[in-house]
Amino acid sequence: MENFTLIILAIFIGYLINKLKIFPQEAPIILNQFVLNISLPAMILLQIPKLTFSIEVIIPVVVAWVVITISALTILLISKILDFSKETTGALLLVAVLGNTSFVGIPLMHAYFGESALAYVLMYDQLGSFIALATYGTFVASYYSNTSELNLKIIVIKILTFPAFISLVLALFLVGTTFPSAVNTVLSSFAATIVPIALVAVGLQLRFRLPSEDIKPFSVALITKLIFAPLVAYAVCYIFSWNNQASLVSIMESGMGPMITAGVIASMAGLAPRLSSAIVGYGVLISFFTTSILFELIS
Repeated sequence: MENFTLIILAIFIGYLINKLKIFPQEAPIILNQFVLNISLPAMILLQIPKLTFSIEVIIPVVVAWVVITISALTILLISKILDFSKETTGALLLVAVLGNTSFVGIPLMHAYFGESALAYVLMYDQLGSFIALATYGTFVASYYSNTSELNLKIIVIKILTFPAFISLVLALFLVGTTFPSAVNTVLSSFAATIVPIALVAVGLQLRFRLPSEDIKPFSVALITKLIFAPLVAYAVCYIFSWNNQASLVSIMESGMGPMITAGVIASMAGLAPRLSSAIVGYGVLISFFTTSILFELIS
């Protein structure tokens, strides 16, 4: 109960700070950068070495990419059937496909499963969501906005130089290693900042504007992200007879709300900014209810 209280309170504080204009406009960017470059790498280095190499380590990665692929194809099909504009289709391919598997996923999974789930969450997030954002997300933003040329070299450099990815590679080489207590203390202190800072940043970026003409693509996005995606994840785990904590975490992660960073990218690329912000804002809040139902169903 304490974890859920923290989640709700932190998001509300961020939203209130935004409304009262207490922080400067660039505050969400600064907070997100702190989480991405300091808190998240620390948590990766703290949790990933605790893993033991087995099929369970691979499950989150497989589930993440299957869900992303099928969700993207589904959005393309529905967009064609409903004759959505190119900008709307591009927006949905970002915010209805990529999930908030770190900023919201980490505190929620910690609340539901405890600290033992965090290593699987990080595998899903870093080898699934993050790489998808850097590759697939860059492609979608570039192709559907027509504002820039695709550059494979830039994409590869972006992935290889991202602090969290570097930490993940290092942590995988350290699996089974026991750190000195001083190192654990430092990593734990920095890792502990990810939950309150990330959630306040989420609150700072919430938007709730929804004109009537956006209702149809809005509904498609949230149904795909919050209902269809976890059904796909469940089907994958059922087909391969995966029934362990890694599979449960993967199913829950697939049902996270839309990725805030994906919404920012969509807005910056001119892909239905108002719609993208509304999908992220409502989606993050609705996901708290849908994931609680999902947890009851699969547990």
